Amino acid sequence: MDWEQHIIDTKLFDAQEFADNLASGATTVAVYKDQIINANQILIENFVAGNPIKDILYKRAWFIDQLLTHAWQTYINSNELALLAVGGYGRRELHPHSDIDIMILTQPRPDPESKANLAMFLTFLWDIGLEVGSSVRTVKECLNQARADITVATNIMESRLITGNQELFDAMCKLTGPDKIWPTRKFFEAKFSEQQTRHQKYDDTEHNLEPNIKEGPGGLRDIQVIDWVAKRHFGARRLRELKAYGFLTDSEYDALNTGRAFLWRVRFALHMLTGRREDRLSFDQQRNVARVFGYESNDNSAIEQFMKIYYRTVRELNLLNEILLQHFQEAIIYARKEKIKPLNKRFNKRNDFLEASNKGIFKRYPFALLELFLLMQQTPGLKGVRASTIRLIRESVNTIDDDFRNDIRNKSLFMEILKQPRFVGTELRRMHRYGVLCAYLPVFAKIEGLMQFDLFHVYTVDEHILFVVRNLRQFTNPDFSRQFPLCGEILQTIPKRELLYLGAIFHDIAKGRGGHHSELGAEDALAFCKKHQLPDFDSKLVAWLVYNHLIMAKTAQRKDINDPEVINYFASRIGDVMHLQYLYLLTVADICGTNPKMWNNWKSSLMAELYNKTLHALRRGLENPIDKADRIAEVKRSALEMLGQAIINGREIEVFWATLGDDYFIRYSPDEIAWQTRAMARTDDDKLPLIAIQQESMKGGTGIFIYMRDHDNIFSRSTLALDHLRLNIVDARIITSNNGYTLDTFIVLEESGEHVKGGERTNAIKEMLLQELTNLDKPIRKISRMEKRQLRNFPIATTVSFSQDESNNRTVMEVIASDRVGLLSRIGMAMESCAISLQNAKIATYGEKVEDIFFITDHDNKMITDQAKLDSLRDTIIDALEHH
Repeated sequence: MDWEQHIIDTKLFDAQEFADNLASGATTVAVYKDQIINANQILIENFVAGNPIKDILYKRAWFIDQLLTHAWQTYINSNELALLAVGGYGRRELHPHSDIDIMILTQPRPDPESKANLAMFLTFLWDIGLEVGSSVRTVKECLNQARADITVATNIMESRLITGNQELFDAMCKLTGPDKIWPTRKFFEAKFSEQQTRHQKYDDTEHNLEPNIKEGPGGLRDIQVIDWVAKRHFGARRLRELKAYGFLTDSEYDALNTGRAFLWRVRFALHMLTGRREDRLSFDQQRNVARVFGYESNDNSAIEQFMKIYYRTVRELNLLNEILLQHFQEAIIYARKEKIKPLNKRFNKRNDFLEASNKGIFKRYPFALLELFLLMQQTPGLKGVRASTIRLIRESVNTIDDDFRNDIRNKSLFMEILKQPRFVGTELRRMHRYGVLCAYLPVFAKIEGLMQFDLFHVYTVDEHILFVVRNLRQFTNPDFSRQFPLCGEILQTIPKRELLYLGAIFHDIAKGRGGHHSELGAEDALAFCKKHQLPDFDSKLVAWLVYNHLIMAKTAQRKDINDPEVINYFASRIGDVMHLQYLYLLTVADICGTNPKMWNNWKSSLMAELYNKTLHALRRGLENPIDKADRIAEVKRSALEMLGQAIINGREIEVFWATLGDDYFIRYSPDEIAWQTRAMARTDDDKLPLIAIQQESMKGGTGIFIYMRDHDNIFSRSTLALDHLRLNIVDARIITSNNGYTLDTFIVLEESGEHVKGGERTNAIKEMLLQELTNLDKPIRKISRMEKRQLRNFPIATTVSFSQDESNNRTVMEVIASDRVGLLSRIGMAMESCAISLQNAKIATYGEKVEDIFFITDHDNKMITDQAKLDSLRDTIIDALEHH
């Protein structure tokens, strides 16, 4: 019998003392509750003192066993029932706020008294504060439900008898064994498929910044999968028994055991700190959990140190899971049909897995440490690397030294991997998982597990880089062509994709070193390219990509790309069409690899617009820059072709357009101008304000157009209304005509990142805007909805800075602040109180951080040069955002 079955801890539960307390006259519920409070406190003290976590979890399960046994004996007087622990409780892995899962076995037709007693027993458990998950079944029902649902079968497999009828329990175990239902092959395939689906939910990475320690890759569930299969196939009661089968080495078992204990401690800490069942290591709790583990600092360095240990642990557990499941595949799936095919002198294909031909292969042929990944790309039908070969790789990684890195064969092999038409991202990820990538590229090892404590970057730096490479590969995948049509089209034309992959590998590789990571990364990239004997032109292109990998996104999101001067300047920075193509692909892959939720139709439209305008400028020739007058004439001509003849307020279109000024035709596309002009032509003055909504605009979001008599509060009230409706404003353009009308256009997205859909939603937007815009002189309403949970962890001081756009006679104001409810409305009110006119806005939110650009003038539409006025505006905005 195992030691945990002999646990006797009288501090946790003293049977005699408990009986005395029950006999003392206190209520039964109170006695049980006091016992639970006392036990919880003792276990938490044990945890804080650093006692082995396995002992603590097992002791909690033992303690609950004692309580349930006593309660059972109080309420149940029949020996025809059995009380079973299942799930985590069945495994004796019980955390402070884990559900206590039990199953009660009954005879086929229990008598009414037994039914009533069971109901009282379960009610009592809830009365004393235990969160119980219960099921009541006959043995036959167990069989039928287990046969139909593998989750039930797994629960039964982990069950143990707490008290009651032993024969009933034995009968259930016999009827639900692998010789009756879920034979081990079928069981393994189902569990393997379950794991793959679960991993996909977490983007197949253990490096999410708010990881789920139970369900995520490398988490506790992965260890349980191994445990379940081992029990089902081998009858193994403990993971250590797998060593006897040759499936686990001593060091691997130690790593598995240590890793599981670490995750158990993290989970226990989360339960203890939150006072509830919590499996997500959220930003809210990372600092507190790090403190429990002994990491403290005033900045975020303690969190980053703790999380680095966490990521390394789950990476190791993920790899061990891969090794063991591959072993199980051989033992269960391929046990009777060994198929071995030599691939070359060093490697075989065995049962669809790549294996080294002998144990000394990497000592005799060190270059095979890279060759195997190339073979994985080039050999159809391979499902993975054989577990024994993964072990050999791990044992041989320390042989990758400077001599290895300088060997021409190895340099050629690495570049050949990047040149392959398939599985580049997959094999780079495998190289990273096995430790080869960090060994071959020491600069990559520096960013392994490096987190960026913010809401913008959702992966660690190393995982982000690998996602960027994967994104670049997937642009040619037909499944992605609808989402990234321009990327797929461009990728077919660029001459050397491996240069793009190198740009991705090095673009963030210098993060965490201090200094500008783009500059340092460009130096690393150039050194790598020269070492690998790339042509001078190719080397410079890769370094240029790394150095400039941020400029396209920054230009699109922070500059007015409707301004020809902005496009001319950007085109001059790019230089030629090929550099533009490479940079566009890397930029899109980078945005999607930073945070997949950031990419939407609006972002796609914005990036494509900058690409196409720059492409036009480059093809026109940098010596022939785009002229504003030519642009205006072309826009007007195109818009007129779309409109045909129309009259607005009794005037011809062009006469009406003259009141709007040239800026209108610079900042709007012909289709937008035609749409807005039609709307204005159909609306008389006495029907204003006009609110027109284009659910799916050419800009990639929903266009909202407001036309009305000018008034100071229009921007603040409009943005307030849209905030009330939980719409995200991604673009705002404000035009004031020379005859006293305002033309405001907002591009908005739903919180999901999609455009507005449905007539009901559109009508709600119109009604809310009308309500605000027809009551501009009434006090402004407050927004009652809560700030996002995560924002509390990332306070950002508000800064306001100014620069002058002399060519357009306007001032550029940048506001950097924490994202918050009603932010644009507050900034709008501050501008209005300082007699500032808003001409345009570029709205950019990076996780918790807002970096909004506002193009402003005074009320005479002139640039603001009065420093006192600018200082007053800055102070007013800071006060509005920080103190209201």
